[in-house]
Amino acid sequence: MMPTASLRTLALPLMLLVAVPPGTLAAAADAADAAGAAVATSPPAIRVNQLGFLPGSAKLALVESVDGGRFEVLRDGDGSVARAGRLSPAAEWAPAGRRASVADLGALAAGRYRLRVDGVEAPEPFAVGPDAYAALSDAALKGFYFNRAGTALAPEHAGPYARAAGHPDTEVEIHPSAASPGRPAGSTISAPGGWYDAGDYNKYVVNSGITMHTLLAAWEDFPDFFRGRNIGIPESGNAVPDLLDEAWWNLRWILAMQDPADGGVYHKLTNLRFDGAVMPDAARERRYVVQKGTAATLDFAAVMAQAARVYAGFEPQFPGVAARMREAAEHAWRWAQAHPDAVYRQPDDVVTGAYGDQAFDDEFAWAAAELFVLTGDAGYLRAFDRHARDPDVPSWASVGALGWGALARHRERLPDDATRARVEAAIDALAARLASQARDSAWRIAMQPEDFVWGSSAQALNQALMLVQGYRLSGERTYLDAAQSQLDYVLGRNPLGVSFVTGHGARTPMRIHHCPSQADGIDAPVPGLLSGGPNPRQQDREECAPAGGYPSTLPALSWIDHDCSYASNEIAINWNAPLVYVAAAIQALTPAE
Repeated sequence: MMPTASLRTLALPLMLLVAVPPGTLAAAADAADAAGAAVATSPPAIRVNQLGFLPGSAKLALVESVDGGRFEVLRDGDGSVARAGRLSPAAEWAPAGRRASVADLGALAAGRYRLRVDGVEAPEPFAVGPDAYAALSDAALKGFYFNRAGTALAPEHAGPYARAAGHPDTEVEIHPSAASPGRPAGSTISAPGGWYDAGDYNKYVVNSGITMHTLLAAWEDFPDFFRGRNIGIPESGNAVPDLLDEAWWNLRWILAMQDPADGGVYHKLTNLRFDGAVMPDAARERRYVVQKGTAATLDFAAVMAQAARVYAGFEPQFPGVAARMREAAEHAWRWAQAHPDAVYRQPDDVVTGAYGDQAFDDEFAWAAAELFVLTGDAGYLRAFDRHARDPDVPSWASVGALGWGALARHRERLPDDATRARVEAAIDALAARLASQARDSAWRIAMQPEDFVWGSSAQALNQALMLVQGYRLSGERTYLDAAQSQLDYVLGRNPLGVSFVTGHGARTPMRIHHCPSQADGIDAPVPGLLSGGPNPRQQDREECAPAGGYPSTLPALSWIDHDCSYASNEIAINWNAPLVYVAAAIQALTPAE
């Protein structure tokens, strides 16, 4: 995900929008225009989670173009009625300019079903089963393997997406902005491994921060789910959970981004300009590490403190790694204390993603929380108190909630009941607000018009992640049901009728903005990747005009399935991470019945 994507120089093909299969309401044909054109006379558009449901989960469908009335849930095999009910009164959802009714599908046994409204059946069935989201979490995690830098992807692990290695990053030049006495401009360091950040081939510490936290939090919260899973990566079967093996591929790169002389951390490892839509081995521009900064250094400190706790449990497989990460985290914290306002300034000759941030209280609070949990040093808890603000939905630039989550996850280490109660109340207040927004929404999700930003799909999932955090603390079932509803939205219960995860659903993105998927000659994109989703800012509207442009300016309809659209159809590691977490969380936490 590139906050400066308007500066992209990719040579993109001028191709027409790919048609959605007949019998569905495609984004280009189904979207209301900017004025919110009426759809009251259209056949009902039935929107449902295209992957289905767990037997014990809340099960909602949305029906457009119908004001109340009845619905039936049909068994897919013989068409018999499994359940019937009444739709809720229709209500307007401002982000899409649409009226819709809710169908509560209620309790359903394992099987395949089809929804019928006013005599019109949904175009495809949905499933109910005990492992509804396990494969989704696996695929989302394997999406990181497909984005590994510095290694070939072998056919036995990557299948048709096998490719040659690119970007070894063993001779990375120190950019003048990153020069120090021991590492002058033009000297080189080795920083191999890591993940390509998004659709491009660069690597960014700041965006890796929230990504790594989310994946490691998934392990901390749901170890039983992840412990025995085999996603088919080279390390599978080595007595380390695949999630932690995959995370290590990026952690080892992040470790190399710290200057051992002073503890400061470089902001990114990058070309000066974006590569074109070519395979990794064909992208051979000079690579640089660019400027140390407070945000990158604090993100590094937080991640290394968290990782030191996690990998301490696997000392035989990672000898000395936990101690090394703890030392690196504390070294980074000291640098940040000495440089509390080192804002990243994009050098004039660098035009790749900036990930710029000018407010660091949230990073200080997060790093302090993780270091307190690791060390028990009360000074870190005092630092958290100085910097912390009420938690909000996290993003790469707003990581304060991650600190609250770390303390809540390890609240037994907090010094007293009053502190524990304060942490729990802060998380609960956010979860309660999100659940209330979902309850009051015509579409039954917490997303507000302002939430449709670059990476809105991940915004929906990060809202779900915080709802899960609230549920784990309180057991309040409405929080879990609201998190399920957020996942439903991402998996097809949205006004576009699209599951935003490649390869997972009846209608999925086929033309993501992702260099390997654009250049590999395979029709289907790399599977398990989350499309950014609707973005009414449409920063790429000029680039996408030859492809037909956006079908609407309304927030929930501003999406194009075309690789021109870096603003709505790119992928990014910080978007895939909450997909891994939320899919696993709902799979693990939902009661069996």
